[in-house]
Amino acid sequence: MTRGEPPAPARPALPRVPALAVLSYFLVGYRRTWRSGAFSSFLLPVLTMVGFGLGVGAYIDQGVDGVRYLDWIVPGLMASTALQVAVADSTWPVYSNFEWAKVYFAQGATPLRVGDILAGHLLYVLFRVLASIVAFLLVTALFGALRSPWALAVVPVAGLVGLALAAPLFAYAAVVDSDSWLAMAFRFAVIPMTLFAGVFFPVESLPAALRWLAYATPLWHGVDLCRAATLGVAPQGSVVGHLLYLAAWVVGGWLLAHRAFRRRLIV
Repeated sequence: MTRGEPPAPARPALPRVPALAVLSYFLVGYRRTWRSGAFSSFLLPVLTMVGFGLGVGAYIDQGVDGVRYLDWIVPGLMASTALQVAVADSTWPVYSNFEWAKVYFAQGATPLRVGDILAGHLLYVLFRVLASIVAFLLVTALFGALRSPWALAVVPVAGLVGLALAAPLFAYAAVVDSDSWLAMAFRFAVIPMTLFAGVFFPVESLPAALRWLAYATPLWHGVDLCRAATLGVAPQGSVVGHLLYLAAWVVGGWLLAHRAFRRRLIV
């Protein structure tokens, strides 16, 4: 700096947790666009609950396992909503941030590390999932479909389900060379998982081979935990086993996503 020149502006300091800077970026954008996502993340699941729970449920006299069909299907829809929100925010948005909007590259040009960028966006996805589930839970309570105070446990379980799907999908969206692969993930993974993971009918009614495929999906573990929580009964599987399995998806997905992000952002 020469004499007479004003001092250069100080470079803004990152917060102590740099990932929060990334989270705040996405929250600012969400504040402007939340209305456009309200239907898919909240109203559509509620309409599905009314249509299936009350409409179809009116023709199921005995319910399922002695439980009114509305009460039985609601926790599955909550877990499925967590999946749908997480998938929607972990496919095209991630691909766009690499290929179209280049947001990740702009963030990578700052002192942010790859892990900060990845963690901040995953925190945003977690926020979206939790916000949708809390709203869904409140509406469900108005319908009288919650039979246990343990229903509050649905919120953290849904968050874990969302991360278990989001983390590996971040890795997938970071390596595909066309957004057509994202549509294929919906058709051949997300939709079958939603239909056959115990959301709408018991997995035990499936043939043995398909049943074990359903058990392998993270969604089934979330459905079982959510259903046990809202009905106040023991889950079919071990609670610890469910949580560890979902956590394994989160950790594995994080490692794959971090590797994929690092390859794209560090040259």
